[in-house]
Amino acid sequence: MIQFINAKLNLGLNIVSRRPDGYHDLETVFYPVGVHNGTPRNPEPFCDILEITPSASTDFIFTGRTVDCPLEKNLVFKAWRLFKDCFRDLPHFSVRLEKHLPDGAGLGGGSADASFVLKSLNQLSGYPFSDSQLADMALRLGADCPFFIYNAPCFATGVGEVLTPCPLDLSGWWALLVKPEVSVSTKEAFAGVVPRRPARSLVDIVRLPVEEWNGLMVNDFEASIFPNHPILSSIKGALLEEGAAFASMSGSGSTVFGLFRDREAAAVAMNQFDDCFTALCLL
Repeated sequence: MIQFINAKLNLGLNIVSRRPDGYHDLETVFYPVGVHNGTPRNPEPFCDILEITPSASTDFIFTGRTVDCPLEKNLVFKAWRLFKDCFRDLPHFSVRLEKHLPDGAGLGGGSADASFVLKSLNQLSGYPFSDSQLADMALRLGADCPFFIYNAPCFATGVGEVLTPCPLDLSGWWALLVKPEVSVSTKEAFAGVVPRRPARSLVDIVRLPVEEWNGLMVNDFEASIFPNHPILSSIKGALLEEGAAFASMSGSGSTVFGLFRDREAAAVAMNQFDDCFTALCLL
């Protein structure tokens, strides 16, 4: 079995309150990007590739970009072990992941990998678990993971795990993703955040034309991260100057994206960021 694993964009991100457990309640809109109905749909594929095949023994092979951590802390391995704990009759598989999505980018690449392992093993095992059960399992791996079980536009609350389908269709738009050589840790991202409830809910804002999102749809992390990493603010400004209808950071990572009506304008804008990782995606 081969799966093409998409990333996600956060369309707006409001930190609304601090929880007693130290985490934060938020609201955001998750939107899948890079793969449509299981097929890469961009000029250059922007996805991870997962291959799971029957094997005499279970092993894990990682190619492309790799995460420098012990195997037992890798989300792919943790997802396999979690599924095996829940489904004892799981046979041996060879798990190969070809990594292309950048790490620490606010695109959910690691979360997506873990969730796709759960979904793939569930399919190969004859679907013993429902999507809802898989989402509960995925939450044990990370707050973003349940979204990739459903993998459709969702309004998210809680820590990102309470998902409601969002009737948003950006078909025909192009997203230009720009990630400089900047790393933003989760600790740094939350250190400067002042929780607040937005004056207008994202549920209402996403119903407006994309051209009206600027100034209404915000990512609360920008206020604290941009002063520490001015290149991110510069990238956002450049995307808007190059004709993006909307531009924003995605999540708490270091990717800034712009939404363009046509590929030509997005491709011209991409040429401005030769020193950065870039991807041009048809939504």
